[in-house]
Amino acid sequence: MDTDDPNAYGASWYSATRVAGPARARLTVELDVDVCVVGAGLAGLAVAREVARRGWSVVVLEAQGVAWSASGRNTGVVLPGFAVAASPLVARVGLDHAKALWARSEAGAEYVRSAAREMEGVTLSEGGWLHVSTTDDPAAMASEAALLVGEFGAAVEPWPADRVREALRSPHYFHALHFPRGFSLNPLNYALGLAAAAEAVGARIFEDTPVAGIDPAGVRKRVVTRQSRVRAGHVVLAGNVHLPGLMPQFSSTLTPIFSTVIATAPLGGELQDAIRFPGAVSDTGSPGQHYRVVEGQRLMWSGRSSVWLGNPRRQANALMRQVRRVYPQLGGAKAEYAWTGATGRTVHGMPQIGEISPGLWLLSGFGGHGLNTTAMGGEMVARAIVEGDTDWKMFSPFALVWAGGAAGRAAQQVSGWAQRAGERLQGLLARRRDARRRRAEAAKAAAVASPPVVPEAPPQISEPVEQPVAVAAEPGPVAVTSAAVLPEVTFGPAAVAAPAAPDVPAEPVKPKRKRGKKRQREAGAPEAVPGDKPND
Repeated sequence: MDTDDPNAYGASWYSATRVAGPARARLTVELDVDVCVVGAGLAGLAVAREVARRGWSVVVLEAQGVAWSASGRNTGVVLPGFAVAASPLVARVGLDHAKALWARSEAGAEYVRSAAREMEGVTLSEGGWLHVSTTDDPAAMASEAALLVGEFGAAVEPWPADRVREALRSPHYFHALHFPRGFSLNPLNYALGLAAAAEAVGARIFEDTPVAGIDPAGVRKRVVTRQSRVRAGHVVLAGNVHLPGLMPQFSSTLTPIFSTVIATAPLGGELQDAIRFPGAVSDTGSPGQHYRVVEGQRLMWSGRSSVWLGNPRRQANALMRQVRRVYPQLGGAKAEYAWTGATGRTVHGMPQIGEISPGLWLLSGFGGHGLNTTAMGGEMVARAIVEGDTDWKMFSPFALVWAGGAAGRAAQQVSGWAQRAGERLQGLLARRRDARRRRAEAAKAAAVASPPVVPEAPPQISEPVEQPVAVAAEPGPVAVTSAAVLPEVTFGPAAVAAPAAPDVPAEPVKPKRKRGKKRQREAGAPEAVPGDKPND
């Protein structure tokens, strides 16, 4: 199994299948531009492309390589919405505001779809997205579906458990929400294509150019690197959790979340038999657990989210145990690739989009739902900078909240462990209830399908047999005077009673008395034989 460290493309499956791209140099000269973007992830590339398309000059400074972290390492699932579900979003900002945010998230997903279709080497897998439940209580998902369909006008379809298990051959799953407009792609190739698209309209991207300092004061901001300096009217911070040394006041509002992704070696027909759904799948049993089939024969599976960076090999082994637990029929699968990426998650779960001070913009916090929201946020900030658009203010309710430092990270990790344990327990109980219910249904169906059992007829009772009874009379001829009814006969024919003897009164029995020797001799008793024991 090939594993990699989080500081390079490494040996991920995305790296093995990435499209060829140009090598980008380090910035070594001073520049004066309209907009300077710090970070060449999906958010930074999107804002750079949109600014350049509107005719403004823009430069992107990247400390390592384009999409080297979470932007090029996620599972590549694109769908509307945010990391926060619709119900708590409505509770926080109200229905109308939540509907407007949802519409923006849908536009972000369509932005990715449209841009990806124009990129070489980027293939869309438009099989939808299935959010499945590991418990048998459909109330929460039913409520969410009613809100999304009835109020937001979203394309969402509830699936019952039988339909889910027809598509995903696992007893771990029950009902689900199906998002038919969801799709998947290779995020690294998409990011590389986005970089090429930005450069095609005039943006300049420099790799291996870490920013050492920013002076946001004045009309022209100054951005300093190790070998150069950039002056710009606007600076966009799109570095996510990778800005602690540069802007700690912003990076401290994010909790880093490290997730591991594996891709199995090619599998045979057992993969198609186990997973018949053509799109991506996420379940409620473990935070950050998503998977999909890639290349028609590999299973890509992510999970094991943690606030600390773990060992990729150990995490990959844990993910393979999850695969075998959910799909026992894939017990022979082996992980061929394993990699880790880091995202930044806010306390409230919503992205950070807006102007911090005049000309200083923040575009961050997309953890858990980044492909559509980075596109949405990038376009929103570009319009704000170039056109003075104020739609970005709809994210004002989601302020910068300190994430709690090391203690906050520990608390979030413990909370995640507790949630995972609770979900697994609830899932186990649900599967037991489901097994009992199915056994009862099978027994009932078998009883209905079986022919009725006809009770055996009782044994035939024979007619009473009349037998003559002999009666003793005065001396003379014996005559039959009457007939008697005999009891039922079970085994063999009845016997005829023998003639009864005349009634003779029994004489009393006298007790025997011992005879003496003299009386025995008189009675003719034999003499005692010598050697015999005499009677006493």
